[in-house]
Order: sequence, then C-alpha cells, then structure tokens
Amino acid sequence: MAFIPLIVPPAAFATARWFVFQKGRLLVHVESAAVPRLANLAELGLTVQRYVFLGSLHGEPSFAVEAEADCPAPEGMAWEGLRGLFMRYDDAHIAAAGRAVQLVDWDRDHQFCGRCAAPTLRHEHERGRECPRCKLVAYPRIAPAMMALVKRDRQLLLARASRFPEGMFSALAGFVEAGESVEDTVTREVREEVGVEVSNLRYFGSQSWPFPNSLMIAFVCDYASGEVTAQEDEIAEARWFDVDELPTIPPGISIAGKLIRSVVEELRGGR
Repeated sequence: MAFIPLIVPPAAFATARWFVFQKGRLLVHVESAAVPRLANLAELGLTVQRYVFLGSLHGEPSFAVEAEADCPAPEGMAWEGLRGLFMRYDDAHIAAAGRAVQLVDWDRDHQFCGRCAAPTLRHEHERGRECPRCKLVAYPRIAPAMMALVKRDRQLLLARASRFPEGMFSALAGFVEAGESVEDTVTREVREEVGVEVSNLRYFGSQSWPFPNSLMIAFVCDYASGEVTAQEDEIAEARWFDVDELPTIPPGISIAGKLIRSVVEELRGGR
C-alpha cells in the first residue's frame, strides 16, 4: 500500500509530508498541488493549533495539522478546497488527505470528555482520546451511508439532489439509522427519496468519503414496483435514463461515478 496508516510516529526522519488545514482547506504548492515536504513544520512559519500523525505515504511519515484561521499561506502556496484537489490526486494521496481532515476535526472536537467534561489526553497505543478521570475513550467516528443504483432493463434511476449543480444526476444515497442494516437502509431510502420498491440487492464496493466522515457503501439493485415520486425536501428531480442517453454524472474518482460507469458498461455489453 502506498499509504499505510500508523499510530506512533518515528523517533526521527529526514522529511515528512504535512497535510496542513485551515478551515477545512489544505495547504498546497500552487503549481503542483503537492503538500509541503519538510523536515520541520516550523519552516512554514505557521501558527499551529494541533497535529496528528497519519502514517506513511510513499515511504515518508505524514502528519495532519490544523493552522490558526488567520495564517496567510507561505509564498508559492495556497489554501485549496479538498474536493477539487481529489480530482488531481492519486488513490494514496486521497486516502491520506481524507484521513487527515477527519482526524484534525476529531482531535479538535474531543479535547474534553463528553461524559464528565475533563480535558482528554491522546491515547498512547490507539487512535483515541482518553479521559484521565472517567476513562472514557473517544475514537474517530464514521457515519455509514448507503448508495443505491436502481436499474430496469437498460434504464438507470438517477436523481439530482437539491444541492447539485443543474444537470448533474447521481445514484441515490442516505445515512444508516440506528438499528438498521445497510440493506434495510437501501430499501428505506429508495422508497423515501423516489417512492420505488427494489429487490435483488448486490454489493458493489465502498469508499471513505470525508464530506463529512462518511463510509459510502454502494449497491446495485433491481426495480420491483412503484412510480417515481421525488422527495420534495431532498430531491430536485429523479427519473429513468437509458444507458445511451445519460446526463452529467459524478466523476470517476467518486464511488458514485465508479458505480454508474460499471453498470453502464455491463448493460451496454448485454450483461
């Protein structure tokens, strides 16, 4: 693996990769979009609020850092939104950057115990913050979410969420609720969002997605019954598309883009 998650940083290193965030934006070199590679973070001249060791990226130790909100970017660098950078990064950098932003947020939000309000300490051997008073350990939390691509013959049911740009459609998605299996979530969310019943669920794949703290778990399923009726408060538009007449869909870097393209390829091949 090009990115290996680890807990304990090395005692010494020649250089490290620094994933420095400010208000959710990542510090990168303007021309290459690469993160800083330095022996000492102090070389950047930033005021740092916190840092967390991530692991090894291409053989180098890597750290997640949060800088103060008013720190200007060093010369030749800029603060860039992570979504846009994902289009320029390989899988290893996406894994490291996605983990970095989530761990910075987690570390900030768990400085005090949620049970007794005592200041927490970083756990020595686990990715957690431990309360020295009541011993509660707070681990980084992940929100599981399902994604469902419904197919009917050579048609795919795609939807445009209210937050999507005009003309952009994707598969259906929703968060798993307490007490649900992921399969239960697929059935419920498809019914709630578009009024359709589905059958024959098949697991496609999963992807960590830090917007925010999600694990996307994707399925393909078959249309069973019902008329498409978009949920007004979440779905701007939903309808069937022939595989040869698709609208704009998410990029291939996302699980949604991979899911749709994979099923389209299968259907065009007659499978």
